[in-house]
Amino acid sequence: MNILILGPQASGKGTQAKAISEKLDLLHIESGELLRQKAKTDEKLRQILNSGALAPNEETVRIVDEFIKNEGRGYDNLIFDGFPRTADQYGLFKSWLKEKGSRLDKVVYLEVRDSISEERISSRRTCKVCGNVYNLITNPPKNGDKCDCGGELIQREDDLPETVKKRLDIFHTQTEPILKLAQEDGVLIKVDGEKSIAEVTSDILEKIS
Repeated sequence: MNILILGPQASGKGTQAKAISEKLDLLHIESGELLRQKAKTDEKLRQILNSGALAPNEETVRIVDEFIKNEGRGYDNLIFDGFPRTADQYGLFKSWLKEKGSRLDKVVYLEVRDSISEERISSRRTCKVCGNVYNLITNPPKNGDKCDCGGELIQREDDLPETVKKRLDIFHTQTEPILKLAQEDGVLIKVDGEKSIAEVTSDILEKIS
């Protein structure tokens, strides 16, 4: 089963994708993290991401494809987090999977109000060492202001207040149209993303089973 998980910023996509991947033994493909790693050595890409804009389609597909090949698990039993993010990307994404002899089975949409997203984003912290993501409200670190690995927690540049509105605007104008396409494809599942992490995971598993 291949799953795409969608939702506005700080809706819990990464947290839920990780949980579902562990429950169903799926390869978690976090395109945002893959792009951020690439951006460390690519100044142009870093500027794009820090501005809150979306990375180029071809670059994202190439990085995702490279990651899957390196994992050696093929193109089935995957959960995609962060890509595709536009209707054009969705079409490209389905064509790419078809070329690989695979398909998209479910699109899970985490419904979260903008006000909740903004509150969560302002409280999100990322480990500078291992990349683990925490939320000071919904998923705080156990070690106070440190990651479980002991690393320093920082606020990503694309989580700063001045980029939050732009990112939410992009989500509503460019990502939400995917929902209509997924509905037409008969693969859309909507889940209340404002519940507790455990409750959201349970709801997703129940609806995709």
